[in-house]
Amino acid sequence: MTSFKPVTGLQELESIYGAPGEASLLKIADRITPEYRALLEASPFFALATVGPARIDCSPRGELGGAFRIADEKTLIIPDWRGNNRIDSLRNIVRDPRVALLLLIPGSQTTIRMNGTAIVTVDEGLLASFERDGKRPRSAVIVSVNEVYTQCGRAVLRAELWNPAHHVYPKELPTPGDVLRAQSRGVFDSETYDREWAGRAEKTMW
Repeated sequence: MTSFKPVTGLQELESIYGAPGEASLLKIADRITPEYRALLEASPFFALATVGPARIDCSPRGELGGAFRIADEKTLIIPDWRGNNRIDSLRNIVRDPRVALLLLIPGSQTTIRMNGTAIVTVDEGLLASFERDGKRPRSAVIVSVNEVYTQCGRAVLRAELWNPAHHVYPKELPTPGDVLRAQSRGVFDSETYDREWAGRAEKTMW
């Protein structure tokens, strides 16, 4: 691997970039304001970053109509619906409460960043309030908000994220089954896995 000279101090780093602009500091709120609430409620997808003693994790969360509930101006509740049972994010949170969220709004250049601390709860009353199709999340993550702010839209613009002309045709990409077959050196039955995925997901969405 090629060796590159690292930036080793804050003074050196800050000298490269200079002072942040006024707007980048002014936009930071320590709670969910009405304006931020409107932006958050328009977001059906976010990435949740957590920190553990052995690893950092960033996992996708999404649900049409909202993947979380705003309980009050300082509290966000995320139901943990069915997944692959790795529970990397949950493992981290029970050992280190620091979390960060990056939220996307389809069609909008605006993204929202949120920092705070979290707990994992299995409170029966809370989980029951999220019930849908007769099923409940097995736990919920309660986020105490420390900071919330918008992120500059340049990344979305540079990526042309919402431009259909640049959407990737799925059949041109390796499937999850292809990855599993490669990782297992050809042993894993990728064709069956990919063929049954749609039905399996539909039955285990909640």
